[in-house]
Amino acid sequence: MQAPDEDRLLDDLADRLRHDDPRFAAAFEQGLPCRPREYRRGAAWLTLAVGLALLGFGIALGHGLLLAGGLVVSGAAGHLFDPNREHIRRGTPPPS
Repeated sequence: MQAPDEDRLLDDLADRLRHDDPRFAAAFEQGLPCRPREYRRGAAWLTLAVGLALLGFGIALGHGLLLAGGLVVSGAAGHLFDPNREHIRRGTPPPS
């Protein structure tokens, strides 16, 4: 049997998880698998594909603006692959 302090700590942890990633918490409560937010990278892959397409068209057409746009979008997609990008939204230094 757990002590009341341990129950309170577990309840606090569950509340924080529900606040941070509600989709993952709901799936966890139902027993269904769901990847945590930091491992969902669909938007990152889509952004990278668009950036590389722009880059390819820029090279093929010899158009500098498309080429530069492709480089910028591809570089921005690289930041979306960072699993610890929550510190960027909060404005705090990254974890070491």
